[in-house]
Amino acid sequence: MKNIAGFEISTNQLSKRIINIKIKDDTIEKLIFPFKKFDLTAIEYKPFTRFTIAKSLDDLSQNQLSPLINKIVRERNLGCFIISAQNKNSNINDIFLVKLSTAIAYLIGNPNYDSMAGKFYARFHVKHEDKSDSYLRKAYKNMDLHTDGTYVKETTDWLLMTKLEEKNVEGGETAMLHLDDWEYCDELFNDPIGRQNFIWGSPKSKNINYKVEHPVFSEDKNGKPQISYIDQFPEPQNMDQGIFLQKLSDSLEESKNKIITKLPVGSILVANNYFWLHGRKPFLENKLLSRELMRIRGKFF
Repeated sequence: MKNIAGFEISTNQLSKRIINIKIKDDTIEKLIFPFKKFDLTAIEYKPFTRFTIAKSLDDLSQNQLSPLINKIVRERNLGCFIISAQNKNSNINDIFLVKLSTAIAYLIGNPNYDSMAGKFYARFHVKHEDKSDSYLRKAYKNMDLHTDGTYVKETTDWLLMTKLEEKNVEGGETAMLHLDDWEYCDELFNDPIGRQNFIWGSPKSKNINYKVEHPVFSEDKNGKPQISYIDQFPEPQNMDQGIFLQKLSDSLEESKNKIITKLPVGSILVANNYFWLHGRKPFLENKLLSRELMRIRGKFF
C-alpha cells in the first residue's frame, strides 16, 4: 500500500494481513490544537465533538485516511491495522491517546455504549492483585482467543484497543488469529453444532442484565466463515454443545498460526470482529505490574 499525506503505510512483519500506519511527526504536531479544543468531558458528553476531532484527523491526510482504514478493516484478506506515532513525542499522553483513538473510531463507525464503563469507551487497569469476575484483569492467566460483543444485543463489527500505559511488565503479549489461517476452521465451521443457538451470559462487572442467543458460526455475504465466541460466557445446554465448545477452545489455543506480538505504549490496534480473534499471554509476576488499556467497539457506518 502507498503512503498517504501525513502517514507512512507498511505491511506488518509478522503478518501480511496486518497493516502498520505510522503518524508522521508534523501530523502529530498539527493534531495538538484541534485535540485541545475539547476536553474529555466534552468528548464524553457531546457526541458531535467526536466527529469533529475525527474530521480534523482525516483532513490532515487530505481525506485519504478514512477510506484507507475502512478498506483495511473490511477486507477479508486484511481486516486489521495498527496505528501509532512514528516517533516518541512529549505531547502524546493518555488524554491525547483517548482523543486519537476516538477520532479513529469515528472514521469507521458508531461505537457501542460500553456498559462496563458507562460511556462509549472503557479504560481498565491490569495489576498484580485482582478480585474481578472475568479474565480481563487477571494478569497471570492466559486470556484465550476470543471475539468481543458475544453477550450483548448490539452489533459488534469492529474492535479498537489502545495501550495507554505500561510499567514493570514482562509477558502479556497480544495474541491474534485470522479465521482463514486457523487450521481447524473448515472442520468446526461445517459442524452443525456450531450453527445452533448458544446462550451467552456475562458476569456482574459487565453490567448487562440479560442473556443473548446466537450461534458460534455464521456466514458473510460471500459464504465465508464468521465467528462470535468467547470461552468464559457460553452456557452450553447439552453434551453436544459442551464438547463442541471444548474442541473449539482447544483447537484455537493449539493453532500454530497464532500471531504473538508485543505492542508498544501508544499503539492502537483495530480489527474486524468477525474474522479476527484476539487474546493475551500471561504476565510474569511482579507486584508493581501496571498496564492500562482503552477499548472501543462498534458497528460500521
